Amino acid sequence: MRLETQMQEATGPRRLAKARRRYPRLSAGVLLSAPMALLLFTAACGGSDDGGDSGGSPTTAASGSADALGAVNKATGAPVKIGIVSDGKTPALDNTVQFEVAEATVKWLNEHRGGLGGRPIEIVKCDTQGDPAKGTDCGNQLVEQDVVAVAVGESSVGDAVAKPLADADIPAMFYGLTTPDILKDPTIYSVSDPNFAIQQLPIASAQQAKAKKVVSVVIDVPAILPSVQDVAPGLMKAAGLDYQLIRIPPGTADMTAQLQAATTGGPSVAFVIGNDAFCISAFNGLRQVGFDGPISAISQCMTDATRKAVSGSILKGMTVAAAFPVGGDDPSTALYNSVISTYGKNIDPSATVGRGMFVTLAGLMTATDGVKGDITPATVNAAIKAMPEKELPGAGGLRFRCNGKAYPESPSVCTRGGLTTTLDDKGEPTGFKVQANTPIPD
Repeated sequence: MRLETQMQEATGPRRLAKARRRYPRLSAGVLLSAPMALLLFTAACGGSDDGGDSGGSPTTAASGSADALGAVNKATGAPVKIGIVSDGKTPALDNTVQFEVAEATVKWLNEHRGGLGGRPIEIVKCDTQGDPAKGTDCGNQLVEQDVVAVAVGESSVGDAVAKPLADADIPAMFYGLTTPDILKDPTIYSVSDPNFAIQQLPIASAQQAKAKKVVSVVIDVPAILPSVQDVAPGLMKAAGLDYQLIRIPPGTADMTAQLQAATTGGPSVAFVIGNDAFCISAFNGLRQVGFDGPISAISQCMTDATRKAVSGSILKGMTVAAAFPVGGDDPSTALYNSVISTYGKNIDPSATVGRGMFVTLAGLMTATDGVKGDITPATVNAAIKAMPEKELPGAGGLRFRCNGKAYPESPSVCTRGGLTTTLDDKGEPTGFKVQANTPIPD
């Protein structure tokens, strides 16, 4: 169960869907440690799942150029099947734009990138509806459809999708996964760094501010605890920082009693993890108790509600993790906007889950540029592992490599580091910066 879902459950019930499954559901322990980072992936500096808030001024039409698409290099011959998985539309979110973006991306790949190994890509879509059982069914269906690889953007049930694909040795690229066992599988890949926003960002913020201590103010739900309670202390100590964890239950409107502890222990930075309602109370509470150090946060903190409820003097200068440079004018954004405007129809460029699907699918195809001979799951997987370091399409300048050496303890991870943005006094991003994206060795 991902953190975002647990935060939704803390504020209201959700319908539990049931469906037939061929593989057993993942254990409760695994589910509790599943993708915390997906909380970040649903928004670049504050987007909602339906793309309504990108962290900057939302746009309704993509702007790009034909030059960004590259030279024509049409795929020919018999098509090759690639699976595309999305959570589709649920009572809580609408991710159907992922399918629209996948279709546009494949048209671009087939016309300008020679498809897969020179052959046209044919996509096989499957909708999980955000249900783990249906996620498992999607994995099984794609195995039965004889796909040679699978791309999965942001998904609340990625672990469930991954299990049958891994068992069948079908390579699958995900935007993000964090479950340790899944990240060790030799045919599963993740194009985002599960350690960056929750662990590396507060360390970088403290070092930049020359602070001696990190105070993490965290919504108290099970999914986040392994990272902030078990992993973070060791990382902070290794960075020469003191660490204080303040866990606060969801729905706590007045946090001042808990936040008093943040004012002791010398110069500190505060790092806030939660949904927007939680972060509003945390931001305002920190200033009320006299905390005067820098504040950083995960992207889900920043929505229009936050901008209205939090003073500009608090927001100005805040560092926030960003999934993508939405609203930016960098080359990766020009490419994405050109693809969805040329090959899609009325796709909202500020829908960050759409951008995530593009990054994942285009990343999968970039990683398989070296495939030769018969195109099978085995040859595709070998090409992914053999790829040299390359720029990850649509990701704001991040580079990736899937040889298992980005984080040897999690060999499925293909990227180090991520993007951050600094907010102005209106809570809007002032630019995007690549951080900790160090080269991945041979």
